[in-house]
Amino acid sequence: MESPSRDKILEAAERVYAEHGFRGATTRRIAEAAGVNEVTLFRIFGGKEALLAAAIRPGAQRRDVVALPDEPVDPEREMTAWVAANLAFLRQRRSIIRKTMSEMEERPQFAACVREGPQHARHALKGYLAALAEGGWFEGEVDERAAIAMLIGVIFSDAMGRELMADHFPPLSAAPRSYARLFLRAIGLRSRPARTAAKHATSTANGRRPPVRSSNSR
Repeated sequence: MESPSRDKILEAAERVYAEHGFRGATTRRIAEAAGVNEVTLFRIFGGKEALLAAAIRPGAQRRDVVALPDEPVDPEREMTAWVAANLAFLRQRRSIIRKTMSEMEERPQFAACVREGPQHARHALKGYLAALAEGGWFEGEVDERAAIAMLIGVIFSDAMGRELMADHFPPLSAAPRSYARLFLRAIGLRSRPARTAAKHATSTANGRRPPVRSSNSR
């Protein structure tokens, strides 16, 4: 479990770096923003570069991002929640992401920290696509790489560019659902998984309607 001092220092380092960049984010300035002394900062992180790398790394702040389920039940709802959480997360960190990208040529060692976020998202989506395929939610070949790149790209573009090109994006409240639907259409999602559809067709062919649970039943 991380100490309160470590959390405070990371949050302060993120704010100071986003505003002042690497050169301006001195250990003294970060310590003052965190309400600790520099000795504590060096004791926990060892130095400025290690501290800023930890602050830039998305895992340091990635606590509330929604996980995709191992067994999909309602793909549109599940994907919409995931997109909304990731979009909110990136929007919250857009200042530090922009600053890191602007300094990446000078400080390429931070590139690995920035890559962790997209890699985490790609891994989550790849696993979810496998779960959808196993559950019979789509059939045939899917260009997994293109579908995932499209979704991650549009989320990132929205988070970074909405302030500059607001008219290029759906309203913020509607964007997660729009992006989720676009992704699901791209992979050819069925309205119901194949085994459920087959069961429904068999029941209909036999003159039986699928059972419907009454809202009053217990």
